[in-house]
Amino acid sequence: MKLTRVLSLAACALVYFLIAFSGWAADYPSPKEGDWVLRDFRFHTGEVLPELRLHYVTVGAPSGEPVLVLHGTGGAGTNMLTGDFAGELFGPGQPLDASHYFIILPDAIGAGKSSKPSDGLRTRFPQYNYDDMVRAQYRLVTEHLGVRHLRLVLGQSMGGMHTWIWGEMYPDFMDALVPMASMPVEVAGRNWMTRRMLMDLIRNDPEWNGGNYTKQPRSLQLDISTMLPVTTIRRPGWKASRLGSSPSTPPTTSAIRRSWESWSARSNASRAASTC
Repeated sequence: MKLTRVLSLAACALVYFLIAFSGWAADYPSPKEGDWVLRDFRFHTGEVLPELRLHYVTVGAPSGEPVLVLHGTGGAGTNMLTGDFAGELFGPGQPLDASHYFIILPDAIGAGKSSKPSDGLRTRFPQYNYDDMVRAQYRLVTEHLGVRHLRLVLGQSMGGMHTWIWGEMYPDFMDALVPMASMPVEVAGRNWMTRRMLMDLIRNDPEWNGGNYTKQPRSLQLDISTMLPVTTIRRPGWKASRLGSSPSTPPTTSAIRRSWESWSARSNASRAASTC
């Protein structure tokens, strides 16, 4: 009976996925995946990786206005291809209509299918920071995809932090920045404490073996989902987020859409006036 129930649930889940996928496919162009290898990439520490692989996904034709979308910690570019995000932004008549925009969703260094320590180098992998990650994204966009100017850089959580850095490192390269669920400050408070606890949990596991582990330390099997905080975002009328929970009234995609449409309308009007 138990096996029959499991198989039944699995079949229902598959049907649900296929229905959702077919609906998604009709909303905007099918994503295209690619990889690019940077030779002798130099990190901020001076360390050099002979081959740095960057994986990415694009939606829309390269002839469209380029838009860069950046994912959060532990995610990948494909995480943004959900009904609640891409389904509300990339479809016909939506703010980032893929028939008009060329949407680029890279996997950051250390995430998704891009080069990361767990590929084999483990602790011998060069130490990297947000600057390295953004610099690699910039080279992907300019050297590989041939983009000379971005209409927009939009990022969520860690991607939002990358968005702030894009604005600092390449201030003239884009028309607009949309950093979501992030603030331009160092990680601190409970957020920092929780991350430190997780690192200590792993490093104090004998199977960590000074970073020369042969299998994932068993401490990683601990359910840490309730330990992970979210970045506290403060807005007028918002309550500060609790550990392991989200703000009481997080920003919605519709709110993002309204903000973008308002900005885009003003920007287009300004452009039209400047060309008269």
